[in-house]
Amino acid sequence: MTAVQANVEVAAPQSAHQGAHDGAHGYSYRKDDYRKRLRRIEGQVKGIARMVEGDTYCIDILTQVSAVNKALEAVALGLLEEHMNHCVVEAARLGGREGDVKLREAADAIARLVRS
Repeated sequence: MTAVQANVEVAAPQSAHQGAHDGAHGYSYRKDDYRKRLRRIEGQVKGIARMVEGDTYCIDILTQVSAVNKALEAVALGLLEEHMNHCVVEAARLGGREGDVKLREAADAIARLVRS
């Protein structure tokens, strides 16, 4: 694994509320689309690693890094929208503490995206 790949890989955070779900996530009906997009991004990251290995011009590498960041942002925003439309709406419909928890999770996820 190259240094570029190592810097991109991130462990998936564990939600305290994964068990409170019925198994179908908001993105489930588009899971194949997300998997394809993530494989394409993975290919882009591997391409960046090859560019570094091949001593490609800095600006060309930075252009590709920017493209990967935009692609990951698009995935994140899509997942966030699916989460809001499915998980948060369903929790709010049920009411009680679960709705509050899902809203807080969504707000925290938005804050992380804005900071990144």
